[in-house]
Amino acid sequence: MEAKTKNNKRVEAIDFVRGVSVLLMIPVHVMIVYSTMDTWNTSMLGKIIQVAEKGTPMFLVVMGLSFVFSGNLSMKKILIRGIRILMLGYLLNLMRFIIPMVVFGGFPEDFIKANGLTPGDPKNYIFYTLLGDILQLAGISLIIMGIIIKVIKNKYAALILALIIMLTSRAVSGFRFDIIGIDYICDLLWAKTYNVYFPVFPWMSFILIGLFFGMWYKEQNYDLRFMFGKMLPYGLGMLLFGGGLCYINYEYHFGDYYHLGPGGTIVLMGINLLLIWFGNIIVKHINPKVFSVIKYASKNVTSFYFIQWVVIYWGILFFGYSQQSHQLKILAIIVVFTLITFTVLWFKNIIQEAIKQKRVEELNEKQIAIK
Repeated sequence: MEAKTKNNKRVEAIDFVRGVSVLLMIPVHVMIVYSTMDTWNTSMLGKIIQVAEKGTPMFLVVMGLSFVFSGNLSMKKILIRGIRILMLGYLLNLMRFIIPMVVFGGFPEDFIKANGLTPGDPKNYIFYTLLGDILQLAGISLIIMGIIIKVIKNKYAALILALIIMLTSRAVSGFRFDIIGIDYICDLLWAKTYNVYFPVFPWMSFILIGLFFGMWYKEQNYDLRFMFGKMLPYGLGMLLFGGGLCYINYEYHFGDYYHLGPGGTIVLMGINLLLIWFGNIIVKHINPKVFSVIKYASKNVTSFYFIQWVVIYWGILFFGYSQQSHQLKILAIIVVFTLITFTVLWFKNIIQEAIKQKRVEELNEKQIAIK
């Protein structure tokens, strides 16, 4: 879904923050997969990347905003898009995990053990196929949005639902029925273990907050200054309030980044609203050539995400898992993988455009023949 105004013009600030959040994925994921734990925790690069990691949920907030920017989407269209993204998430699991395991001889034992698995166990294939990541979150969230879109009549309904998801996230975390299949659905909704990295509770609340601001923007006759202006006080308020909750009880309210409690969710939400507000300011001063690259990443967000993960995980076969301690080498890997991702994306778009053009020509030829 593209970020456009009622005049069908793309919103540059939204393109900018979404593009930046996408580009940040490669350095964050490279550090997570390749750096040693000591490098991640103590090096200058590791500390910078840890800060950058806090901005990746911008993608989810912008996803919520895009519901409004994309116009009146029907329940059917939202559900179809949700199912497609969900299926794409499982295709990504096959591409980044199962193919290397079957075709290229598998991952290092350290990688398998890091996920709490036993090397050589056939159940590993099931684990990696069903692993829940951000595409599963996006797909399920869209399906839920498609079902309830008729209920969300105004911005406060979106805000209340976001608050319910935030405030109950820790209470329901890890709940299961001990029924095979049903338990997996429960994990996708509110897991507390690493078979699902982005459960719906609490991460869908970021999408709903984006929807809240998008609906507010629409109410104000598509006034971008108003929307971005409101993000500043809301972001500051959430940062302070959530920070206070985390200070009182860090383990409950934050715990771990992927399975947040209420306070941690509110803190990250505040940070990302401030980043989006700041993005609206900085985009006016950025070099047009640099912005064109960022905009290209934004327009191809799903494909970019898919490709970079495949490249990074296949790279384990060459660079090993969690072995890199030299910061310059890690930076070199980041640069190389970024270039590879853009190259693959570029070829993919060229091939798709050629196929599309051929279909148009064939259609025109058929119409001429009929006449």
